[in-house]
Amino acid sequence: MSSIRSYRDLEVWQTSMDVVEHCYALTSKLPRNEQFNLCDQIRRSAISIPANIAEGHRRTRKSYLHHLSIAMGSHAELETYLEITQRIGLLNKQALSDVRPALDSVGRLLHGLIRSLEQL
Repeated sequence: MSSIRSYRDLEVWQTSMDVVEHCYALTSKLPRNEQFNLCDQIRRSAISIPANIAEGHRRTRKSYLHHLSIAMGSHAELETYLEITQRIGLLNKQALSDVRPALDSVGRLLHGLIRSLEQL
């Protein structure tokens, strides 16, 4: 088993970076009038996930847990924004099919990381 030397070694960080890429691709398909509304919110919440994982990794365990909690909140926020785009007809289910598995994986990985840190 390899050791984790950096946040970059964490599967959750790597997968959340994939989610950011997917979200940028998705938001480029949104209508121009949504570029500063949903588009901005989707991008910010997506970026917040790996950013908080990275920031927390460099801090104390207590602070790390706090940042992972923020990342979980951003994850839920992102899921909600993507659901909104589908419900109001800006993006269809097929368009979201690429990001959903990665986003689900990030949620599971974050939850597992939080649980493992809480048990230390």
